[in-house]
Amino acid sequence: MLGDGGRKRAVVFRIGEFSRLTLVPVTTLRYYADLGILVPAYVDPETGYRYFSAEQVPLVNRLLVLKDLGLSLGEVKAVVADELGPDELRGMLRLKRAEIGRRVEEEQQRLDRVEARLRLIEKEGGMPGQEIVIKQVQAVRGLGCRDTVDQMGIGPMFGDVLGGVMMQGATPSGPPMAVYHDPEFDPAAVDMEVLIPTAAPPSGATPGGREIVECVVPAAEAAVTVHLGPYPTLGEAYQALLAWFSEQGRTVGGPAVEVYLTGPDEPGGPVTEVRLPIGA
Repeated sequence: MLGDGGRKRAVVFRIGEFSRLTLVPVTTLRYYADLGILVPAYVDPETGYRYFSAEQVPLVNRLLVLKDLGLSLGEVKAVVADELGPDELRGMLRLKRAEIGRRVEEEQQRLDRVEARLRLIEKEGGMPGQEIVIKQVQAVRGLGCRDTVDQMGIGPMFGDVLGGVMMQGATPSGPPMAVYHDPEFDPAAVDMEVLIPTAAPPSGATPGGREIVECVVPAAEAAVTVHLGPYPTLGEAYQALLAWFSEQGRTVGGPAVEVYLTGPDEPGGPVTEVRLPIGA
């Protein structure tokens, strides 16, 4: 449109038009305008109608990003006042994406645990338990490390140690193993040891910075069962072993050992041998 004297004046849009073109509800635009965060480009002094310009679209986009990031309105106002650039916004988005990813992973693990418990409940008093055998297991030597992680860190630690050992060019002589040293279950502090059977000498560290050392799983007489199915359902194996120890009047003589005969990416899915040493 033209201003006085033929000078060009910025084109402005009524709030409804601006809403339709930016895909932002009118109520949201008014709300931000009332807060002084999105000041209209022009307000008709007679009608009070609010008008916005195309130059304000980048600001609208930033407001919506900050809102989705979970910032309070006070924080949004402060950020807008500092005129955060695209690089800073991109960095905030990456942080938020990582946070959302962690929450999604946590909720998926929670769902897996619920489904595993439901499966146990459905089996109560129904199908016979898993077969338990007594084995004299031999000592196993290899490379690995021991660390304390939270429950969500079990998988990443296993991958970190496995990756570190493989990076050294070590040739595995058997399936990978994990030993759980916890005297009691604490999801925030799982004391676990990952071992890759190999004759190679220890050297270097894992990608996560853990020191690779020589590890030994001692020989023992153990009650053993083989579990077919995803890792969240391993509780079935442990409950079967618990029932066996109770029926036999035996005591557990050491930490639990899991031997990963096949992994989740192999045909047929995970096959895990679970061992509990038998006390004297």
